[in-house]
Order: sequence, then structure tokens, then C-alpha cells
Amino acid sequence: MDGLELRKELHKYVDIGDSQFLKILYQTAKNYIEQKRLDRMIAEGEEDIKAGRLHSQNDVQKMIEDWTKE
Repeated sequence: MDGLELRKELHKYVDIGDSQFLKILYQTAKNYIEQKRLDRMIAEGEEDIKAGRLHSQNDVQKMIEDWTKE
């Protein structure tokens, strides 16, 4: 089943599903998308580490202090 067929099939289920089904489907989709976002952030962080784009504890503390002054 390709992407378009899956979308059509899911739309059918959404149209006939009860409230509980919709809540579960929504939460599942939301969790999946959020996990993908977090995975991308981790991968970006790992790339930063490999490239040497790091901040010391002192640098981070100064950044926080500067942010709270604004």
C-alpha cells in the first residue's frame, strides 16, 4: 500500500471511528511525530559534538545569565 492509499484508508477509519479511537489515533500520531523531532535534535547534537561545536559549563552559565538580564 502506498502513501496515498494509506491516507485514504486512514481517512475512512477517522470518519467511522468513535471518540476513544480518535483519541488513541491522535496520541499515537502525536507521539510518533514528537519522537521523530527528538531523534533529529539528538542527531544534530551528535553532529555538533563531532564538529567540536561545544560550550563549557562556564559559557553556558554566562549565556543563562545574559538571557535572564533581558
